[in-house]
Amino acid sequence: MKVQRGSVVIATAGRDCGGHFAVVECMERDGYCLIADGKSRKLESPKKKNLKHVSFTHGFIELDGMTDRQLRRLLSTFGEKAEEDTDGC
Repeated sequence: MKVQRGSVVIATAGRDCGGHFAVVECMERDGYCLIADGKSRKLESPKKKNLKHVSFTHGFIELDGMTDRQLRRLLSTFGEKAEEDTDGC
């Protein structure tokens, strides 16, 4: 799947495992992307995450003009951190 700004991903490793995030920026050449969820990781200070440690969904969020509050609300529609989603975490 093509990684692009606004793609919705699920973290599969680390302390944020199982959480839904939006890709703020992608550095495919380096193998990393910057992700934010609007709560623990704000749009102004996204988390650098290895592409091997995220799972891509078919979701997409348009991030232009987005606030952290709006991002949290949209990501909540993709699901909260659930026990069944975090089996490998």
